[in-house]
Amino acid sequence: MTRHPGLGRLTAGLAAATVLSLTASGCVTVHGELAVLPGATESEAARALTDFVTAYNAADQAFDPALDAERVTGSLGAINQAGLKARRTYNPGGNKAHRPLVLDDAAYVIPKKAGWPRWFVADTDSNRDEDGGELDTRWLVVFVRTSADAVWKAAYLGVLPVSQVPEFTRDADGSAEPVEPRDGGLALDPAELSSTYAAYLQDGEPGVFAPGTGTSGWREVRRTTRRAGFTYQYADQPLTAGTFAPLGLRTEDGGALVFFSSRHYERQTAAKGLRPEVSADVRALLTGEVTSSLTKERVSSQLVYVPPRADGGGKVRMLSRLPGLVAAKGE
Repeated sequence: MTRHPGLGRLTAGLAAATVLSLTASGCVTVHGELAVLPGATESEAARALTDFVTAYNAADQAFDPALDAERVTGSLGAINQAGLKARRTYNPGGNKAHRPLVLDDAAYVIPKKAGWPRWFVADTDSNRDEDGGELDTRWLVVFVRTSADAVWKAAYLGVLPVSQVPEFTRDADGSAEPVEPRDGGLALDPAELSSTYAAYLQDGEPGVFAPGTGTSGWREVRRTTRRAGFTYQYADQPLTAGTFAPLGLRTEDGGALVFFSSRHYERQTAAKGLRPEVSADVRALLTGEVTSSLTKERVSSQLVYVPPRADGGGKVRMLSRLPGLVAAKGE
């Protein structure tokens, strides 16, 4: 899926990952909390969404990352914070074109689990598309809370056409079923998505990923990127620690909808007498001096559908990919 218009500011740094030790089941036991409970009440989830949107709008209007730093984390936080930092350097007076984000018509998909972190998905309608048209989408925002004393923070964002939002498995109480990082019933374990994706981008072996804009299409763009006097190199790395960990929900067909993160580098090297171009966003996040080479670092948030292993040969489908520049280095 291509990036949706209007997402640039929201999916705009380099935030340090929250240090969080995960068990094999993806849970952390704190203060002996072993009971399996819904991650949040609907009223708590609604308040978390409101708090996030309020903070995001304030930060976007002022181009001030401090104003929503306490409401974002993970890959969404890294991208958002870097984007705001960059724009503030060349728009010190704030965002003259600010248009408040509205996320309404929310449905909350809340899994049951033990211990921390706890999380849920807010399935929302945004004011960034035309309702009822071909581009009508749903914004799926993942909120994570790392302890009883922590606030809810938005860690992932996936944007899907309405028709691609699946039905989730729910119990008698309406709670969703989380997918474990190691799940033998899926075509690929959620814990392996980031490393497998990075390896695929490097070597091009199709493996478990279906063709698409964020898979084969992105590799083709890299392969065909040409500019006289310049060479391009790419490196891809998994990103799974702390609040960058994958999070997934079981779907009614036995598969899963999974959010995961990754890190990507692009190095441009110029021949003698030439110099890589430096955009305003890159300059704002740049360390070092660009003489002969420029390395851009991006963090990317992916939302995929992972089919059940029983399908035999079923491919992981990329539904949404939101990358953002978080750093740059000149040499």
